[in-house]
Amino acid sequence: MKNIKTIKLRVVHCSLLLAAALITAGCRNKDLEAFNNLEKDRFLVKTEKAQLKNIEDYLTLVGSVKAMDEAVLYPRVAGKLLRNLLTEGDSVKKDQTVALIERDEPGVLYEPAPVPSTLTGVIGRVYQDSGASVTPQTPIALVVSQGQVRVVVDVPERYTAKVFMNQRALIKVDAFPDTTFEGRVYRVSPVVDAKTRSAVIEILADNLSGRLKSGMFSEVRLVVGSRSGAVAVPSTAIISENNKAYVFVPLNDTAVRREVKTGISNGDYTQISSGLKAGDELVVFGLYGLKDGSKIKAQD
Repeated sequence: MKNIKTIKLRVVHCSLLLAAALITAGCRNKDLEAFNNLEKDRFLVKTEKAQLKNIEDYLTLVGSVKAMDEAVLYPRVAGKLLRNLLTEGDSVKKDQTVALIERDEPGVLYEPAPVPSTLTGVIGRVYQDSGASVTPQTPIALVVSQGQVRVVVDVPERYTAKVFMNQRALIKVDAFPDTTFEGRVYRVSPVVDAKTRSAVIEILADNLSGRLKSGMFSEVRLVVGSRSGAVAVPSTAIISENNKAYVFVPLNDTAVRREVKTGISNGDYTQISSGLKAGDELVVFGLYGLKDGSKIKAQD
């Protein structure tokens, strides 16, 4: 009899514990559900203040670096190359002898014939080795004048109206990825190529350091507009819809959509001509799915 009572008490105790556990679990589930519902309705965002910046709008083009002047030197007579007096990288002055040619005429003795430079610059390339047979059509050396270089680019027809003489250009080459060279447009083709639908322009850049070398591939940013002290925001913070631009500004933990007018852009930042002023805060991250009136929580 005693054992039966003990078993009954244990059953009641276990039932109470189970009920308590279920109640506790139920409360936890309700709390978790409330928490999940709260987070689903709230967007985690980052905010930033509109800043005053100097912004430049530009066209990005590609081209090739060329020496300001280049000349291939040829011998004046046929014969054999006696020797090269200069090699790649050597400085040379106009009319200075670059190589000597031994005339190849049996029974006649001549003084070696000089191959003079037609430019002041540097030897860019030597084409022949000593002993090579040459004629007046055989290239001996390439002389380049690289104190200034020109960058030749093709501008698509639709952008030609934005190109003008003395226009500022920023030049980058793979060999110096952290360096930007500055140049100016100094030649604009008056015609558009019928096959490529583009016009050739040339940009002149100082190259006293000699880092820009003829033949280099280059990226050119042709500046077509600039604004000093413009109110600017990250371009990714702007939403375009129905030919209008909007940003979201935080107000009492709520996102408020505000229409703005944009100006020039450099890709990273865009000018805001109206709708925001310097110092105004706006949402710059967490915009996906964000709507006017959405609850937000700003990350620190």
